[in-house]
Amino acid sequence: MAALLAALGWTLASGLWRRVPTSLGAAQLNLLKNLLALSLQLPLLVLLLERAAMAPLPLSLLLASGALGIAAGDSFYFAALRRLGTRRTLTFEAGGPAVTGAAGLVLLAEVPRAHQWAGILLVSLALVLVARQQPPQPRDAPAGADRGQPGLQQLGVLLALLALVCGSGGALLARAALRLQPISPLEASSVRLLGACVALLPLLPALLVPGRWRTGPAPAARRWPLVLAATLLGTTAGIALQQLALQRLPAGLAVALLATAPLMAVPLAPLEGDRPGPAGWLAAALGVLGVGLLVR
Repeated sequence: MAALLAALGWTLASGLWRRVPTSLGAAQLNLLKNLLALSLQLPLLVLLLERAAMAPLPLSLLLASGALGIAAGDSFYFAALRRLGTRRTLTFEAGGPAVTGAAGLVLLAEVPRAHQWAGILLVSLALVLVARQQPPQPRDAPAGADRGQPGLQQLGVLLALLALVCGSGGALLARAALRLQPISPLEASSVRLLGACVALLPLLPALLVPGRWRTGPAPAARRWPLVLAATLLGTTAGIALQQLALQRLPAGLAVALLATAPLMAVPLAPLEGDRPGPAGWLAAALGVLGVGLLVR
């Protein structure tokens, strides 16, 4: 339940982030949402540090997990999101279960059962089906604009794959930390956010430049509610639920359920002018079947 709710939160947050009018780069936007989320969870982090209840190794693993999975992974993800659209970018995350499952088998000795491997495979097949489709036409693009843009799409695919590798690596590090010491999901997510903020801190001066947020006539009254809602859904709630899933499930199974966001994005695709088509709906059906095998 935690994994599926996290996936729903990330799906909704992804759509909101794509609508935020800003000239910030992907990494700068990532730093902004991490600082905002960390400020909301700061009391928990202060309480954790005061208690000094976390051993050095789990603490280091969680900090590294935040730097790799959130700082690097989310930055690549935001950059891919702008080029490929919500549904296609989320679908690349469907490769996460196969990557994390194999790595968990080698590094953590977590062996899924046969039907769970079948579920991981079915969820991952959505990657192949949807990656071949064209991204949605930008709303401000001129009529008759080329939807292909091979260079732009290839860069988007590369960024999405980098986000996938970083996200899977971050999940494995977090799982390893949670196996070493029982830590509450909120505390674990706070430490991971701290690691992400420290890694992105060199970008902070760019956020403080006056007018850095301005892009056209979009008013701040429209911008900040989107940022706050996306942060609460995807970063605050989503990461805490992710830690709960990683605490209770083997890494491969947890990431497979967390990767169901593309299935949830299919019904929302028309809101972005995106048409999933038969391949998109087939990918969703395969994913649902795969999830059914995983939670059997």
